[in-house]
Amino acid sequence: MPAPPPALMIQGVCSNAGKSLLAAAICRLLVRRGANVAPFKAQNMALNSFVTDNGEEMGRAQALQAVACGLSPDVRMNPVLLKPTSHTGSQIIVMGRPVGQMNVREYLRYKAKAWKAVRKAYNSLAAERDVMVLEGAGSPAEINLKAHDIVNMRMARHAGANVLLVADIDRGGAFAALTGTMALLGRGDRARVAGYVLNKFRGDASLLDPAIEAIRRRTGRPFVGVVPMLENLCLPEEDSVNFKLGDTPMLHRGAAKADDNLLDIVIVDLPHISNCTDSDALRAEPGVCVRAVRRAEDLGHPHAVILPGSKNVIADLRFLYETGLAGGIIRLARDGGARGRGMVVGVCGGLQMLGQGIADPLFLESGGRTDGLGLLPMNTRLDAAKQLRRVRGHAAHRLTDGAPCVEGYEIHHGLSEPVECCGAGDARPMEPVIYDAAGQALGWGLVEKDGRVRVWGTYMHGIFDANDFRHAFLNKLRSGAGLAPQAGVSYNLGAELDRLADAVEKNLDMPTVYALTKV
Repeated sequence: MPAPPPALMIQGVCSNAGKSLLAAAICRLLVRRGANVAPFKAQNMALNSFVTDNGEEMGRAQALQAVACGLSPDVRMNPVLLKPTSHTGSQIIVMGRPVGQMNVREYLRYKAKAWKAVRKAYNSLAAERDVMVLEGAGSPAEINLKAHDIVNMRMARHAGANVLLVADIDRGGAFAALTGTMALLGRGDRARVAGYVLNKFRGDASLLDPAIEAIRRRTGRPFVGVVPMLENLCLPEEDSVNFKLGDTPMLHRGAAKADDNLLDIVIVDLPHISNCTDSDALRAEPGVCVRAVRRAEDLGHPHAVILPGSKNVIADLRFLYETGLAGGIIRLARDGGARGRGMVVGVCGGLQMLGQGIADPLFLESGGRTDGLGLLPMNTRLDAAKQLRRVRGHAAHRLTDGAPCVEGYEIHHGLSEPVECCGAGDARPMEPVIYDAAGQALGWGLVEKDGRVRVWGTYMHGIFDANDFRHAFLNKLRSGAGLAPQAGVSYNLGAELDRLADAVEKNLDMPTVYALTKV
């Protein structure tokens, strides 16, 4: 068996330290030097997932890192994905396919099988590459988790990886966290740590010099760099942590801004929100205010409300009713449409919520049945078979002018079927508004007598990433509100990755990084 390639692993002293983007940047920089590099994360816990061309599900962060490497996302890059459905349970996805719903104890019993899949995936992927860039999860010093670890130091040992330990200095406690992490690691694992990175720093980095020197003396490890806080970086997040904290660039929280020249778009902040990255491209557009809303009193009268994906649709529907958001969304769809405002859009789980009802007879999420918002004449049943596929198509003329192309992916257990009537006043029945190349519907809408679409939904994640469709969608909203059309911007993932890589290259000791990877 050939020797494994050199490997560098990015671990953190806590969750959300910036490991994913730092790994993506290093991947990009290694590619620039001509290396044949691939990313890897043994186990990811996140609700922002991605579907490969082979119809397999993986973490969004590793899909982004694959793009940074110039590769197509490959499920081997993230062989185990945990998608939480409650505080104690998750759907377990191994090599792109769900293997079951498990609580913590059930998953611990399953871990031996998961670890076998992890090793097999890594060995296969690494055999094709010159160098590997791995990412850990959370902290390697969680002593209650060490016995069952498959993603941090155990994975580093398997890969023979050097480790960079990352701390988020913006949140405070970075130096104590670095020192404490090293103290809790075993001797062999401490030896793998080649250095530290301080991430998300604001200000004059020279002010850190005394503390950096003190930690270097105390632990015997150097600091490889101090990476500044990068503002307005439009890259998809690994999970919804920043979305929930309000740290996501250009995402506003709560009530609308007092600016009649802005398009006001609301993303409903569901408790179990999934694939919140669907709104990333909208936030990058000029003249658009995208707000995250959890309270009915903050809803206002937006130009559009987007109900995003959910990993527990029935529980999130109950949240909408309990908070009063359901009533506000229904009023916007029925009354607001007459004023050219109040379009309601559902994506995946959001589409299901727009219907008459949702049933979960197999307890795939929370079980039972609940009423939907009653805005589309359809019912949904959650089925054991999970739909995973890439899709391409175009929008109908009535939805956006010019029938622009769309592209994305579907991840859902739901089977949605039309019913006779939705009770939506004088509106016509639900009609297809997005089609694939074969003419099959990918999205459905409620069409008024004048031909306008005021409620529509699709199972397609990533639909707003398509520049032509996004621009046409926004200008349709502007037209209805009496605002002038705008050209919009091009959502360019590659350019954003290059901006990230440039900043990291400028602020890390890259000769040390390249020496660790032998590139």
